[in-house]
Amino acid sequence: MKGVKDSSALYEVERRAYHAARPGFRIAELQIGPSQKVPWHYHTNVHDTETYSVPPKRPHLVTNAGDTSAVFLVLQGVGDYDFVPLADTRTGERGRQKPGR
Repeated sequence: MKGVKDSSALYEVERRAYHAARPGFRIAELQIGPSQKVPWHYHTNVHDTETYSVPPKRPHLVTNAGDTSAVFLVLQGVGDYDFVPLADTRTGERGRQKPGR
């Protein structure tokens, strides 16, 4: 699959806010409810950094295992943002395609 520059139409969140954005860097805040998740995906040229680093092309999924909403910040840079889905965003089923193919 090809990456997209704006992934907001691919999955629902309770709230999404951008606090800073410039070429190669952005800070996004997302709030997901107990039944919501950010589906399996990867980025071609961006390192996600929360409390750990996710290298480019490393598939990852964000879920909320709690009973209330979860809020988190995503600091992304250096590199232009993209979101490469690896699953059907409607069902959350992970695809069989491997990153880079």
